[in-house]
Amino acid sequence: MIFLRLFLTFSKIGLFNFGGGYAMLSFIQNEVVVKNNWLNNAEFTDIVAISQMTPGPIGINAATYTGYTAVVNDAAMQSLCIAHPSLICLLGILGAIVATLSVVWLPFIVMILVSKAILKHKDSIVTHSIFGTLRPAIVGLLASAVLVLLCNINYCQLHHFFSAAYNYGINSATFGSLAQSKVQFFLSIGIFVSILVGTIRCRWNLIYAILGSGIVGGIVYGVFGF
Repeated sequence: MIFLRLFLTFSKIGLFNFGGGYAMLSFIQNEVVVKNNWLNNAEFTDIVAISQMTPGPIGINAATYTGYTAVVNDAAMQSLCIAHPSLICLLGILGAIVATLSVVWLPFIVMILVSKAILKHKDSIVTHSIFGTLRPAIVGLLASAVLVLLCNINYCQLHHFFSAAYNYGINSATFGSLAQSKVQFFLSIGIFVSILVGTIRCRWNLIYAILGSGIVGGIVYGVFGF
């Protein structure tokens, strides 16, 4: 049943969500896009953008969005709601609630159980050694999340990167395709570089940066029709 699958999947995501949502983007993407097909790559990329402008971490935002979408698009749920089409919306909300609660309940219990021990032994050599080895692992997870968003293929290999950039777009859901639309591709690259430099060198506000990118995209694609 779809609700049980949501519960088990997001309980697993919540339990192993070390380093925050962005560190676990590749894990979340693998569960909701590759294994369960609840979202496609474009929808998953949208979650990342929307999470910057909405309260809460990306793991919870992804759970809420995925829970609703998975239930609404589930064939079994749709067949149950043939006589009452409005019921599918309520079931979708229930799916969002189940997925959201599933992603937080295990970390909540674990933190209650281990927080006292961590505070008691926070200055020990063992504790420092554990956290010292976790930090580079989290950096690696963040790097894999960048590749997931940049590349059309999941966990892509480096030698595929440039060929994918030309033939399919670095990620057709993120940058568009150079072979299909040069305007969209180069505009996307320009926005990417501007946001990267602006946030690192000029410390732009992330919310304003995303809103500004949306306005630019609306003007170029909506008004000029590119």
